Amino acid sequence: MSKSSFTSLVRTIRQRSSRFRVSAFSLLAVLLTVWIDVAVAQQQPTAKQATPVAGQTPLATATSTPSEIGPEDWRYRIGPGDLLEIRIFNRPQLSLDAVRVDGRGMIRMPLIEADIQAACRTESELSQEIASLYREYQRNPQAFVLVKEYNSQPVAVIGAVEKPGRIQLQRRVRLLELLSFVGGPSEKAGLRVHIAHMGNGAVCSYESGEQMGKLVASEKLADEPEIYTLTETMAGEPDSNPYIRPGDVVTIHEADQAFVVGNVYKPTAIPLRVPIRFSEAIAMAGGVLPDSSTDQIRLVRQVPGTSVKQELFINLKNINQRRTEDLMLLAGDIVDVPTQSGKKFMRAMLTGMAPALTSLPFLIFR
Repeated sequence: MSKSSFTSLVRTIRQRSSRFRVSAFSLLAVLLTVWIDVAVAQQQPTAKQATPVAGQTPLATATSTPSEIGPEDWRYRIGPGDLLEIRIFNRPQLSLDAVRVDGRGMIRMPLIEADIQAACRTESELSQEIASLYREYQRNPQAFVLVKEYNSQPVAVIGAVEKPGRIQLQRRVRLLELLSFVGGPSEKAGLRVHIAHMGNGAVCSYESGEQMGKLVASEKLADEPEIYTLTETMAGEPDSNPYIRPGDVVTIHEADQAFVVGNVYKPTAIPLRVPIRFSEAIAMAGGVLPDSSTDQIRLVRQVPGTSVKQELFINLKNINQRRTEDLMLLAGDIVDVPTQSGKKFMRAMLTGMAPALTSLPFLIFR
């Protein structure tokens, strides 16, 4: 074998070896990929076909009764009584400055023969519906709907609040936000917030899977009033801060009161939001005047469950010295602080003499 032939043979062997190594690596890579795919497929659970149970309807064919719970979209939905402004782009003769939604939740538009359902729709949903109806008369129509007056979702806040009144909701609000809108509880507010769900006579009913509801008459009676603790509501506790529904009447009743009158600096009515004792009530009235008879302070109390009133005479000095029990006041108690007779006479005399003394001439002896 010549030297050139030997060199050619070695070169050929090397090339074939190189090709074999590349093929081996490619085969190894393919096998590794297939092994990974099989392992992943074994770890993933296979979907099981739902087997209908006797007496049940498969999900694909199940139907449900209308629900008064709307879709998870908390945008404002138009209702009866709302005033709308409807604009058709580049068609002023078809636009309306003001159109009222009637009691059935319907409106009328020019050239459209049938009534259009506006209730239970958002502004954008009604815009799309009107635009689709005008495609018969116009190429690519564009409609715009704006609620000018909100009249379909009223709520009322009454009782011990700063600005009681009737409010039209324009979006979903919670109880705390509603109370802050009316100025919050007044000084006479009690400990509870009552919410009566009165409704407004009509609700949006949604079929299963539907996004647009239909206005139907509500035959459901008013729910039982909900009662929440005012302090927890004002603190924003989730359990005491529910969403307000259209037609709700929110009431904060005035707290029970006790009264301090007589010879005190500030005769006043004291709300009994928290337990208040006899001495604390007198202190809240500014305290007794100097000529008061503190050993015979009269407490007038109505016997619970009857129309009989009883009188108790309490010695404030003994209470301050911890010799006598400091009674807890009840609703309707009247604390009357008397005046000592002699001191009262002297004070009245000096009060009457004061104008006369000031009118006397003022002389200076030198």
